Amino acid sequence: MTKTDWEELKEELLKSVGASNFKNWIEPLEYSGVGDGIALFHVPTSFIGNYVSQNFGERILYQVNLMAPDVRRVQFKVPANAARKPAQPKNATKPTHSTAQTTAQTRADDEFLIPTAPLDERFKFESFVVGKPNELAHAAAKRVAEGGPVTFNPLFLYGGVGLGKTHLMHAIAWDLQHNRPELNVVYLSAEQFMYRFVQALRDRRMMDFKQMFRSVDVLMVDDVQFIAGKESTQEEFFHTFNALVDQNKQIIISADRAPVDIKNLEERIKSRLQCGLVVDLHPTDYELRLGILQSKVTRHRAQYPELDMAEGVLEFLAHRISTNVRVLEGALTRLFAFASLVKQEVTLELAQDCLADVLRASERKISIEEIQRRVAEHYNIRLSEMIGPKRLRNFARPRQVAMYLCKQMTSRSLPEIGRRFGGRDHTTVMHGVKRIEELRNQDAQIAEDLEILRRTLES
Repeated sequence: MTKTDWEELKEELLKSVGASNFKNWIEPLEYSGVGDGIALFHVPTSFIGNYVSQNFGERILYQVNLMAPDVRRVQFKVPANAARKPAQPKNATKPTHSTAQTTAQTRADDEFLIPTAPLDERFKFESFVVGKPNELAHAAAKRVAEGGPVTFNPLFLYGGVGLGKTHLMHAIAWDLQHNRPELNVVYLSAEQFMYRFVQALRDRRMMDFKQMFRSVDVLMVDDVQFIAGKESTQEEFFHTFNALVDQNKQIIISADRAPVDIKNLEERIKSRLQCGLVVDLHPTDYELRLGILQSKVTRHRAQYPELDMAEGVLEFLAHRISTNVRVLEGALTRLFAFASLVKQEVTLELAQDCLADVLRASERKISIEEIQRRVAEHYNIRLSEMIGPKRLRNFARPRQVAMYLCKQMTSRSLPEIGRRFGGRDHTTVMHGVKRIEELRNQDAQIAEDLEILRRTLES
């Protein structure tokens, strides 16, 4: 492979990684040559080399293999002459300490001032399946992705694992890069924000840190719950948040729960996070899960054109795997790969055999005792008080909520549920279930409590 070939491959990489990632990570690479099945690239710093290897190595190897099929791996290395000056003539002036210091500082700047995490090309709006549980989150994300005037700040997306938060975050970043390439869009996880902060403290470069994050046009922070309990990081996040809002810069945040439910997060940060639009990505319903499977099966059929699929398989999977979209998609991928290996049609029987462990895990039995304990914790009462004879509202309402969840989430009969609640009659359970069903449509707080408890129990 020649350097001209590499320039052509870079054009393909630009399309797949996006302009921002290309500029930060691919453009600094200098193709050196191929030897012993290894394509060598020179990089300006070891930080960039490690980062590119971890996040783009497979993608670069794939592109290189199109031109040079004999290449088995790619290597990123700082050239030997990058760390020292060329040999000087005898009468030449030696480099001063300040010159060497400037060179080292320049390398440190390169490592410090690149905060954006890579975007996954699979996570775009085109591949996001919209249904009733996520339609509001999708609409809000699309509005922000237009890059127009800030209408709500921040946009806070929250929901359980595998419901599409990160997908929407990446999709927003992709669209902003395409629609408004002049904007400085920074996407990173809360953990990466914390790492940058600690690095700045260690290197005594807090002013650089502050300037870097306060100069962005759009700041996107994923999984913000991970800064909870980290006092110094929360302090800096709070000031960064305020500075960007004051400049009318867009902020987009995601977490696994609502701001008010994030433990050990400072109250002032919770308050700021609730100032904009807070959107819950609800657990998927059957129709949405089926839609997701139907969108994914097209790609799998293109990959395995020889395979046929019997009717009812997708419906079966959508019914049986209900808690996590990632598990659902992984099950479909595994099913097609298995069918291809054994050269069989994708049938219901094959799905049951191939995915037996996944299906068993999805059938996790929720006990009455577990529901009682979770509800008691949620309402901050003793388990004995909820099960006991007291009819005070503080105990009666949680008791009815627990009865309702036992009826919805277990296969136990009403008499058995009554026995577990201090030997109560089944008519008492019926009354409690009916009352919560009524309140669920009338009282937003009860509806939210039920949703939080159900998600906690299913996780």
